[in-house]
Amino acid sequence: MGGFFIFTATHKYVTVQKILSYPLTIIFFILFGLVLVIFHPIQWICLKVFGYNAHKGSVSILNWFIMRCTNVLGTRYRFENNLNIPTNRPLIIVTNHQSMYDIPPIIWYMRKYHPKFVSKIELGKGIPSVSYNLRHSGSALIDRKDPKQSIAELQRLAKYIEENNRSAVIFPEGTRSRTGTPKPFRTTGLKVMMKNAPSALIVPISINNSWKLLRYGKFPMGLGSHVRFDVHPPIENKGNADELIAQIEKQVVSGVKTQ
Repeated sequence: MGGFFIFTATHKYVTVQKILSYPLTIIFFILFGLVLVIFHPIQWICLKVFGYNAHKGSVSILNWFIMRCTNVLGTRYRFENNLNIPTNRPLIIVTNHQSMYDIPPIIWYMRKYHPKFVSKIELGKGIPSVSYNLRHSGSALIDRKDPKQSIAELQRLAKYIEENNRSAVIFPEGTRSRTGTPKPFRTTGLKVMMKNAPSALIVPISINNSWKLLRYGKFPMGLGSHVRFDVHPPIENKGNADELIAQIEKQVVSGVKTQ
């Protein structure tokens, strides 16, 4: 009998939460859209008038505002990084992928490492602020239907971070996990990055609970998600690539709580 009452109370709580999520999601999308539209010309001015550093700063602030927009949904963020990761070396940041909301905290909290992303080519047009940043920041836009183009873009990005001591963020699962459970790593892209940025440190990051923002799909948004990022000790890009990737994957997966 006690179990029945607990189930009923839980069911009612989930129902009320989902009902509340509809108006809050509408407010979120209005704020999110405004932020993207406002920062699009800001990015253009920063890049065209003041150059790379100003543009990079505007992108960092943009993503801080995107995080604040998700606070409307009760989303909280915790980014654990107690490591003294050097800024005078390129980084390959390797992480699991749960939703598009993985990205703003990485851009904001890892901003001193100038993170660039490996993204699908479709995101390179049509989205205010986001598309502009991907096209002009040095990120890689890959066509998943064209392996030759994808490899060339990854090589370009890896050489870029190698020459400029910047960081590249790659999601080796290839697509997001809708339940938070990590998918097996696809190794080709990571191998290309490691080969073409030989001096890069590899920084594994585990992401938890970002998927809960999309627990109902794209609409309505999930409420009250506590999104957590755990940065693991960096790994030198040395030795057998397959063994190294297996070690990286194990470290990323070890920090992911599936519930």
